[in-house]
Amino acid sequence: MKIRRPRLPRTRRGQRRLVQAVMAVCVLALLPTTWLYVSTAGRLRTTADAPRTEVAVVFGAGLWKGEPSPYLAHRLDAAAKLYRAGRIEVVLVTGDNSRKDYDEPDAMRAYLRKHGVPDRRIVGDYAGFDTWDSCVRAKKIFGVDRAVLISQGFHIRRAVALCEAAGIDSYGIGVQDKHDATWYYGGTREVFAAGKAALDALFHPGPTFLGPKEPGVARALADGR
Repeated sequence: MKIRRPRLPRTRRGQRRLVQAVMAVCVLALLPTTWLYVSTAGRLRTTADAPRTEVAVVFGAGLWKGEPSPYLAHRLDAAAKLYRAGRIEVVLVTGDNSRKDYDEPDAMRAYLRKHGVPDRRIVGDYAGFDTWDSCVRAKKIFGVDRAVLISQGFHIRRAVALCEAAGIDSYGIGVQDKHDATWYYGGTREVFAAGKAALDALFHPGPTFLGPKEPGVARALADGR
């Protein structure tokens, strides 16, 4: 069976329309990314200049043999540094615990304890299945109204934009990592994830799992006072 290849327009008018169509598709594809950059302008900080905020939210980034992946460890290192500097009081670790043999929040908790954050100052969200879920649950389940968000540089703008859309006054710290294959994959993935983020911010879908309200953050803050 002979496969017919699509024919390109032969006339100048047809070629012009094809180029215009391709350009329009490219512009539409980049609109969500542009929205992320515009909506988060002025909301990125570093661990050195982060203003004092009661709650930090650390997003999960995978486990290696039950331990935080290097990327996740760097996020947790930043949170521990902020705590030791007295810039935050409570760390909300949010990640995937959809099955018994995979528990991001407890692995994150254990790592933070080893790096100087008391257990009573760590709160776990076990249903942070994606960034939008984590932001919505931080607001609706844990009552977080303001937070510093910690993630890699290629992800932090999406995290800030979505938490703002969920009702959390937030700013982000983008942890820097070496530009390896994982970094490039993450950056490329963000181009496509921006589209979903724009839809989440626009339509506000419910998270995968909501559940009842939890007083963990309020208790941890009260304990600190």
